[in-house]
Amino acid sequence: MTKPRSEFELIERHFARPPRDPAVRVGVGDDAAVLAPTPGTELVVSVDMLVEGRHFFAGTDPQRLGHKTLAVNLSDLAAMGATPRFALLAGALPDSDDAWLTAFRAGFRALAERYAVELVGGDTTRGPRNLCVTIIGEVPTGTAILRRGAQPGDDVYVSGTLGDAALAVAALSGEVVLSNGDLAHAQRRLESPEPRIELGERLRGIASAALDVSDGLTGDLGHILECSRVGATIEVRALPRSATLDAMLEGRTHDIALRCLLAGGDDYELCFTAPQRHRIALAGLAQALALPLGRIGAIDAIPGLRVRDGNELLSALPRAFDHFAE
Repeated sequence: MTKPRSEFELIERHFARPPRDPAVRVGVGDDAAVLAPTPGTELVVSVDMLVEGRHFFAGTDPQRLGHKTLAVNLSDLAAMGATPRFALLAGALPDSDDAWLTAFRAGFRALAERYAVELVGGDTTRGPRNLCVTIIGEVPTGTAILRRGAQPGDDVYVSGTLGDAALAVAALSGEVVLSNGDLAHAQRRLESPEPRIELGERLRGIASAALDVSDGLTGDLGHILECSRVGATIEVRALPRSATLDAMLEGRTHDIALRCLLAGGDDYELCFTAPQRHRIALAGLAQALALPLGRIGAIDAIPGLRVRDGNELLSALPRAFDHFAE
């Protein structure tokens, strides 16, 4: 197949199609989309970009990258308890490689169809590869889960497992050696994260605060503590983790494992707080979703985050990801 001859042909070939959702009054092809929100809901809107060399390795499989480009935005909606509705996609691309675009579109579209997300617009330009999605979701009025609701006595939870995405980065960077099977698993977690949409929707009315773990647990949980004006103590041994990281935690690579678990980022699991009275409901929810919900600590009134590793209170915490940190 020949390369698209223009930006407009690229969009038409790979991303334009008639809207299937009647709420999309005008979709791809006009200067802007026209959308009809569901009565009785509020809009939840987020934007994220992925930059080659910063957020993903050059040469990353384009189908997985298409999935991740949408997944990281869906994860923001999950953290707010929102139901996804619409997306806009903008991208700077070094060229109009048709095979790359076809694979990218397949990964993006497959995840969009899973969650009934309509692509309603976007933009393209030539430049270093940079992918940006604006995501729009809905919540019943007044039910969005915020970062500022945690209270002393609340439990702290994390969904799924932590650290494998960061472990993949460590392995691909030559810092640690993994078996082929362990590397493949870790790389899937890095390149194909699963947004916890259903969990987020079902946490409405249960979670007192929530966010997704994108930059590392210590940094992200710190945002909840700051916004809620509380503190917390968590236990390293309670952190949900793969067998690979569990073994590393007990061996010579303990410090690498600890960094991956506490500050690695790219997990896109949900970290949330909930009053203790919801423990039974959350155990049932974990079973219903076939998704572990690990209780890793508790909120208290003492400012700051404290992390226990066995009987030891860590004196310094691994530094979470910061785009502008030196």
